[in-house]
Amino acid sequence: MKILFIGDIVGRPGRRAVRECVPKLVEKHQISMVIANGENSAGGAGITPATAREIHDAGVDVITSGDHLWDQREVIGLLEKDPYFVRPLNYPKDTPGHGYVFWQKGEIPQVAVVNLQGRTFMADLENPFLAIDAIIKEIRQQTSIVIVDFHAEATSEKIAMGRFLDG
Repeated sequence: MKILFIGDIVGRPGRRAVRECVPKLVEKHQISMVIANGENSAGGAGITPATAREIHDAGVDVITSGDHLWDQREVIGLLEKDPYFVRPLNYPKDTPGHGYVFWQKGEIPQVAVVNLQGRTFMADLENPFLAIDAIIKEIRQQTSIVIVDFHAEATSEKIAMGRFLDG
C-alpha cells in the first residue's frame, strides 16, 4: 500500500497543483490513498465546500484541517455533511464534524485518518495527547493502519507526539 500525504494546499495555485499533479502521481507510483491538508485552500485562509469538492474530485481521498478551519463560515456545511473531511479531534466535543475517519477502497486495507491540533503557539484546545490516547484503542479495534495529521507549530511538540504514538 502506498499513501501520498500532501501538506497545506494554499489557495488557487495549490488547488491547481493538486488537479494537475495528483492524478499523474497516483498513476505513476500506483498510490492507493491520498490525504491532504486543505485548511488554506480557499484563498489561503480556510476551506469551503466548493474547494473541498474540487480537491476531492482531483483525487484526494481524505482532507484534514487545523487552526484555519474557521476562516470561512461555509465550513459548517462541510463539517456536517462530508465524510471525507476531518477536523482536529481535540476540538470541543460539541464541535460539528469528526476528528477521525475510516477509509477503505476495494481490496485496500482499511485506514484510519486522525486529525489533531497542537497547542504550543496556537489556540488552547483539549490536550492532543490525551485526545488521541482516549480513542486509539477503539480505532485499532477496526484497523492497524492509523495515519495522524498533527497540525502544530512547535517542532518540539511534533516530535513529542511522534514519540508518544510510536508504540
